[in-house]
Amino acid sequence: MSGNPASVRDGLRQAMGQTPLAGLSQDDRSTAEIVLAEVLNNIAEHAYSDGEGPIRLWLGWAAGRLVCRIEDEGSPMPGGAPPQGRAPRPEELAEGGFGWHLIRSLADDLGYERARGVNRLYFTLPAEQSPG
Repeated sequence: MSGNPASVRDGLRQAMGQTPLAGLSQDDRSTAEIVLAEVLNNIAEHAYSDGEGPIRLWLGWAAGRLVCRIEDEGSPMPGGAPPQGRAPRPEELAEGGFGWHLIRSLADDLGYERARGVNRLYFTLPAEQSPG
């Protein structure tokens, strides 16, 4: 997918209809969609703030977990690490900016690296396949 908001929406919609996301339980599918939407939108908004570029998404299974790796060729994360994020205060809820708090609250094994002009973010999510 490409790092612009319309492409991110289309890419996420397509990913949600394919393996392994389509086979998740409803709760795990909702969690995955929230986390992926936050990450992909952050890439479009921040890594590609001066334009757009490719975003690559890999998903797989490992020991009852959804394994996610996302790459882009945009600007590196400030400080070389994902932001800590902070819990929103009620008076700030409409302002946004709490995506990293949400990502960190829902995802495990979060890691980031930048090598040869490529940002690589990886994390896992607890996940169960839906029956039948």
